[in-house]
Amino acid sequence: MKLNKSLIAAVMAFGSLVAGQASATTTALGPIAVGVPVPFAGVANGPFTDIFTFTLPANGGSGYSVTDFTLLPLMFNTALVNFSLVSNADGIVGSADDQVVKSTTAVNGADTLSLTYGASPGGNYYLSVMGITSGSSGGIYNGAISVAAPAPVPEPETWAMMIAGLGAVGFLARRRKA
Repeated sequence: MKLNKSLIAAVMAFGSLVAGQASATTTALGPIAVGVPVPFAGVANGPFTDIFTFTLPANGGSGYSVTDFTLLPLMFNTALVNFSLVSNADGIVGSADDQVVKSTTAVNGADTLSLTYGASPGGNYYLSVMGITSGSSGGIYNGAISVAAPAPVPEPETWAMMIAGLGAVGFLARRRKA
């Protein structure tokens, strides 16, 4: 049986169309500890949206970054398009309670995207990483999450000493004026 060239071309076009659809993966990173950076990474081919779920402790702030890992630029290359931190109270990705806390977008793609988030009460969150690969073998990216300890609250004795010190400075300034 002889195959028609246009039939072969149509099958190949359909295959490349299916292969070019956006891929998506969800990876659970678990609880994030204060002061211990947690790495994450992804491998994709074509457009992608990857989700990384985790739980934050109550903290003094957190930082997030994702970077294209260019390995032989013609073989592996990733253009990062959007990077978002999403609050996810019920722990179910894509449910009605998901709220974007911080987000950054690179219109023409970027090699690195980062976010910082101030003190949080803790709970379930996820990172959404969107991009497109341009390498012949796809693309690779990696990132990290870091969490800072909450600022310590001064003890009552410390407050008393600070107020006494300010009072003494005020008394000396007034005395010099007189």
